[in-house]
Amino acid sequence: MDLGLTGKVAIVTGSSRGLGLASARALAQEGCLVTLCARGGVALREAAATFPAGARPLTVEADVSTPSGAESVVSATLDRFGRVDVLVNNVGKAAGGAIDQTSDDEWQSALDQTLFPAIRMSRLVVPHMKRQGSGVILMIASIWGRESGGRMTYNAVKAAEISLAKAMAQQLATEGIRVNSIAPGSIAFEGGSWWKRQQEDPEGMAEFVKREIPAGRFGRAEEVGDVVAFLASARASWVTGACVTVDGGQSRAGI
Repeated sequence: MDLGLTGKVAIVTGSSRGLGLASARALAQEGCLVTLCARGGVALREAAATFPAGARPLTVEADVSTPSGAESVVSATLDRFGRVDVLVNNVGKAAGGAIDQTSDDEWQSALDQTLFPAIRMSRLVVPHMKRQGSGVILMIASIWGRESGGRMTYNAVKAAEISLAKAMAQQLATEGIRVNSIAPGSIAFEGGSWWKRQQEDPEGMAEFVKREIPAGRFGRAEEVGDVVAFLASARASWVTGACVTVDGGQSRAGI
């Protein structure tokens, strides 16, 4: 299936590894011109080197949890490509524990590292998408933004991203801009949290999979990337305001 993404310009935040890199590679494989961004320059260069020579992405070393960092990514993309057609808000981080053990600073950090980057990046690209009369914004959220499970701070910011995507979808539909969220379940990739747990406790993780994931394995980052590419394409032209789960049946939410 031709997704019709050839020549489209995509920004993927937090894209030096994991879901961000897999999303960027899936978009590039469909012909997108891609901007990778992350805080680490070495990791960015290593990520870019995994792309075919003819599809090497623009790399921008920036911290999109800051206003200046977000602006630099969008500015560099416009300077190089002249437009932005797709934004994938992937960057995110949250720490903390139980409600009586999580400080204000930890709550604020969760908001600063996850929700505000999505807000700022979206706010920066929307005017350009409006002028084009088209665009796609995707939030990489989590099944734990839809139901209980996982770290409390992470749940809260991912739920906020899902809600933000729905609100933006309704606001921007008349401008030709679609907005959706994607809710991955437990995805294992080298260096990621689930991968580390597998190395530390393979028996415990095997039991977790047997108990929690009906499909019988952890998901792969590429399986999320493929959904990103589809939702970014005109093949998903009637999909906006949705939250798409990619979880092998792991989540229990009925909506």
